[in-house]
Amino acid sequence: MELEALSTLADQFAAAGATLVLISPQLPEHNAAIAKDKGLSVDILSDPGNVTAARYGLKYQMPDDLITIYQQFGLDVAKHNGDDSWTLPMPAALIIDGDGIVRHTNINADYTNRPEPEDTLAALKEIR
Repeated sequence: MELEALSTLADQFAAAGATLVLISPQLPEHNAAIAKDKGLSVDILSDPGNVTAARYGLKYQMPDDLITIYQQFGLDVAKHNGDDSWTLPMPAALIIDGDGIVRHTNINADYTNRPEPEDTLAALKEIR
């Protein structure tokens, strides 16, 4: 899914009684630049050091071969995240209720396979 489409989905989440937020380990200024560039009306929250990702068991250490590939493409995760850990969260979508209870998860250890927001919206409607 293209990031630009998330703004429309955010309205659908709101109609279902939920708030759609994105969480990224990137520094706030990098998240703000993405939001501006893509015209997002969805909040992108910063998770410095992947603390929240770790709390949910989603933080992983990038292997050296993947770090090398990223560097070859000029992608500097450490710079954008503001630390030298080269850690990322696994792609995940979570539905967490007002009491902090996780009601639904869609997690994939393959960083190239990201959850579709429409699937999360359908799960939210089922839970409601």
